[in-house]
Amino acid sequence: MEPAPPAGAVLAGGRSERMGGQPKALLPLAGVPLLSHVLERFAPQVDELVLSVERPTPELNAFGVRQVPDPAPGSNGPLGGLLACMRALSQDGRGEWLLLAPCDAPFLPLDLGARLLARAGEAGSGGAVVRWGGVSQPTFSLWHRDLLPELERAVIEDNLGGFRQFLRRRPLAVLDWPSEAAAPPFFNINDRQALATAEGMLRSTTG
Repeated sequence: MEPAPPAGAVLAGGRSERMGGQPKALLPLAGVPLLSHVLERFAPQVDELVLSVERPTPELNAFGVRQVPDPAPGSNGPLGGLLACMRALSQDGRGEWLLLAPCDAPFLPLDLGARLLARAGEAGSGGAVVRWGGVSQPTFSLWHRDLLPELERAVIEDNLGGFRQFLRRRPLAVLDWPSEAAAPPFFNINDRQALATAEGMLRSTTG
């Protein structure tokens, strides 16, 4: 029997300071918001889906996805966003696992969740993190609900904000992702040059 799909959270709280401070999720890519590209690839992989945001953002309401604000806006970084989403989904009784992805990765793999679930199961681990090109990609990761108490301590008591800080304390299984010739699966958009590059990748893959 195949495992139940995980719940999912998209990290959508970031702003692009290099592009006028606009929310990254709303940056236009091929005529539609960046978040639309991500949700198209991510939503089919998960059961319940939420957006991790620093604070509720009216412009994101159009996507029809529940927004979960950080536990302490502006102070806890992406780890705080993960904690808030795990709390919310745990209260809803939404399964054992939470699949995480950022809002600025329009080419994320369609089988990201399946591969991470398989890797965590093989390793008997509380989660799994992608490693691509020899570099850890902790925003593409899978987390078991049993990690919630450790995340609470890390964020609330120890004021940790970054994934790498937490993963040094509590390592998870590593999923080495093969390099691919087409659009890089974990390419993320941080500036106008990256946005233009993504536009070119989309044109080349869609003909």
